[in-house]
Amino acid sequence: MSQTIASDTGHLDSLRVHAADNVRVALKDLPAGTEIDDDGQPFPLAEAIRHKHKFTITALEPGDTVIMYGVTVGRATRPIARGGAITTENTEHSTATTSPQARRGSWQAPDVSRFQDATFDGYHRPDGRVGTANVWLVVPLVFCENRNIEVLRQCIADALGEDPYRDYKRLARELLHGQASEEPVALPRERLFPNVDGVRFLTHTLGCGGTDADAQALCQLLAGYICHPNVAGATVLSLGCQKAQIEMLRSAVAERDPQGLRPVHYLEQQASISEEALIRQALTTIFDGLAEANRVERRPAPLSELVVGVECGGSDGFSGLSANPLVGAVVDRLVALGGSGILSEFPELCGVEHELIARCSDDAVAERFATLMDAYQQHAARVGADFSMNPSPGNIRDGLITDAMKSAGAAKKGGDSPVVDVLDYTEPLMRKGLNLLCTPGNDVESTTALAGSGANLILFTTGLGTPTGNPVTPVLKIASNSELALRMSDVIDFDAGPIIRGEASIDELADRLLELCIDAASGRYQPRAVGLAQYDFIPWKRGVSL
Repeated sequence: MSQTIASDTGHLDSLRVHAADNVRVALKDLPAGTEIDDDGQPFPLAEAIRHKHKFTITALEPGDTVIMYGVTVGRATRPIARGGAITTENTEHSTATTSPQARRGSWQAPDVSRFQDATFDGYHRPDGRVGTANVWLVVPLVFCENRNIEVLRQCIADALGEDPYRDYKRLARELLHGQASEEPVALPRERLFPNVDGVRFLTHTLGCGGTDADAQALCQLLAGYICHPNVAGATVLSLGCQKAQIEMLRSAVAERDPQGLRPVHYLEQQASISEEALIRQALTTIFDGLAEANRVERRPAPLSELVVGVECGGSDGFSGLSANPLVGAVVDRLVALGGSGILSEFPELCGVEHELIARCSDDAVAERFATLMDAYQQHAARVGADFSMNPSPGNIRDGLITDAMKSAGAAKKGGDSPVVDVLDYTEPLMRKGLNLLCTPGNDVESTTALAGSGANLILFTTGLGTPTGNPVTPVLKIASNSELALRMSDVIDFDAGPIIRGEASIDELADRLLELCIDAASGRYQPRAVGLAQYDFIPWKRGVSL
């Protein structure tokens, strides 16, 4: 799973990613008849090929395998002429994961000498971990408290003068009345809590009406957020009668914080004399918590304290060529510096399991990955689903025809370093280095899980564009192509497009992206998702979510 792909594209019209591939990727729209030079063997395109899509370099018959990134990504279902497009009409999902692969030996770490003494300015917690942000968290134990969470959200925004939707509210008034709002422009207030990044509010649809396992999983996830290094403390709202009880959450928090170093306030509505009393008490704990959190200031920390979760969403045919291997190169650099990465989305690792198993540090780690992956696939099959259903219409439209093709590119986000541990959903990261985390491919469910397992920074690649963020962990968005970076500049933080155009190498941009990570972790750069108050949180109800 080398990260050298696409680094020598130059100004080519198409690219063969791996020497073993029998397809090429169109780097721009190519008319039918375009002469293609494949390693000195010229041939004309049998049909027009859209940019990001793949075409064959040899004729394929039904049953023949389609190979990209050096792995099987599909199987031909009908004859495909040389220079013909790979489409959903002529190709279906197929993998060759049964092929054993020897455990890989030593890893060739990248040169990180320029970052050897680098630090980021973070929030040092009593348990020794370091946060990249400093927030107070407000959490509902059950969906019945979502309304009260929203009341608190609006009250806090008004009291602190930090309403992120102020400009949109003014726009709505102007549209309603057909004239410019006469409301005076409010002068920026002095921040009352300058060392705090804000109050974050979670809402969800769980906590009752499900199984005991659902309730336990929710409490474990919430505990991961409450004990997150970016969280100073939390206020928890409970109704009282729900399945996810306060004691369950207390126990889950105690597992992660056995010394009780994290302040957590538990409030129960059915034990309160009134809703007003509950809201008053909750506001009191929030403001007291903000005052306490404000006493912590950013101080230098080594890059070994960074835990970068990696995610992709709205992927396109260029994601596996530019943004994903770029993020993988950043993960490799961080691991070489003693830090950690977390690669999730198990449905999007389908077809490259053998490569990841070969990278596992020992047999126990390899066995856990294989066991969790197999259990996930079997559960999907029991309800009539399959990983092959993973690609979305947008993925397919922009060149990701099969799940295996999508997965082979998505796995590039994990770089090339050894896999030191495999985590099941909600489990916290314990070993520094590259970890695999069992989650769905659903963008927000996976991003939610990455933060819950301890990621204090998230790198999110996209080819089609997505605004996804997280309540406690800063999310940096990396575009696979420059057109997207320009068109959705309000949600994109970094452009990997120069890799596709041959204007910059993966290594060159990886150093720049790591520098941006350091700035974001230090509070010197505000990710677009944070500026937009895009705080998405969706727990995975442990069923099938592809």
